[in-house]
Amino acid sequence: MSRYTGTSALIEALRDWRRNVSTLVFVVVVLAGATFIGSREAYYAASLIIFATWMIWFIVTGIEWIKRADF
Repeated sequence: MSRYTGTSALIEALRDWRRNVSTLVFVVVVLAGATFIGSREAYYAASLIIFATWMIWFIVTGIEWIKRADF
């Protein structure tokens, strides 16, 4: 049994600041690289990489939420 309700487990899962900051820094670096290159293809590739990064972050955070929650 978990000690967290769904809402408090979500708040705890979102408090992992290392995961959040590292994801944000990676996205900023990818955008900076695309801006430095400046082509449409670079922006498209950056968009795909950022989307994949967001999906990975979302899944990892969701797994943490489900592990902590008592539904």
